[in-house]
Amino acid sequence: MPEHHPETTPSSLVGVSYVMPVLNDVAHVRQAVESILAQDYSDPVEVLIALGPSIDGTNELVTDLASRDDRIRVLENEVGSTPAGLNIGIRAARYPVVVRVDSHSMLPIDYARIAVETLERTGADNVGGIMDARGETPFERAVALAYTTKVGLGGSAFHVGGAEGPAETVYLGVFRRDALERVGLFDETIKRGQDWELNRRLRETGGTVWFTPELAVTYRPRSSLDRLARQMFSTGLWRGELARRFPASNGIRYFIPPAMVVGVALGLLLGLGGIVQAALGATPWLLVGFAAPLVYLLFVVVATVVAARGRGASTAAWFLVVLPCIHVTWGIGFVLGYLSLTSNIARHTGR
Repeated sequence: MPEHHPETTPSSLVGVSYVMPVLNDVAHVRQAVESILAQDYSDPVEVLIALGPSIDGTNELVTDLASRDDRIRVLENEVGSTPAGLNIGIRAARYPVVVRVDSHSMLPIDYARIAVETLERTGADNVGGIMDARGETPFERAVALAYTTKVGLGGSAFHVGGAEGPAETVYLGVFRRDALERVGLFDETIKRGQDWELNRRLRETGGTVWFTPELAVTYRPRSSLDRLARQMFSTGLWRGELARRFPASNGIRYFIPPAMVVGVALGLLLGLGGIVQAALGATPWLLVGFAAPLVYLLFVVVATVVAARGRGASTAAWFLVVLPCIHVTWGIGFVLGYLSLTSNIARHTGR
């Protein structure tokens, strides 16, 4: 299908609407908003915060921020989910460019300016760049390292970088508002991975999704193992749902973690069967099943030696824990999502 190239002039994209869904994130919202207000973009801007029903002080903080700057508007997001918040913000947007912002992210000062220039130069419907994960504690640094290596979250350009050009999806995204309206905004039935699904529709309707490494957004990873596990489980759950809904649009890399989980689980079961065989005096040939978890354990150790070299002993030690946490929880989530259990399991995840 031919690429969609809207007619543009240097003055056709004037004004930017930043849209940020927020729910129970009092620790990060202020930095995210401050990075927006510090942009060197010279045309009019507005900051639309779609505020979910938070219980951690986020509501009060956001209200205070809005009272101090009339560019900030607070919109009620009763549902609380990310896609619902994004759609509320897009519908309320005054300007032709919509910048998606995550409350865990911090935009570089030239982000909007470079993004709008790239929209005009390429005629793309959406441009985005790199999710530049950066941690402050050894645990967070280990998570950030896993995000930015192929052994962690895979080889997508928005995680590991790459050359500028058309892409399957990008991190966050800077959109032409009319392109979002053309495809019907975000699908609110998809709680995670909604950006990938929307970019799929943009491409299928002739639009271009454009990746540029010039756009690198600082991302603060989860700060504890249980939060990381919950995040990865939910992400894998919805990726499994998307793989089931759109089988032709998913690469083989999405199936590697669930295949690993199934293989290791089966191997452990077989190995335990071998122990039973030995206890009963039979030939314990099922012990061969332990090869699967041992091979995966060796993979984790080698990956840690290669990826975490020079990062410090504490970060390397946490990487040994973080990597299997990501793989296992994401893989289990994927299997459950692929088996159509998303609607029953995902209710507790909120976003």
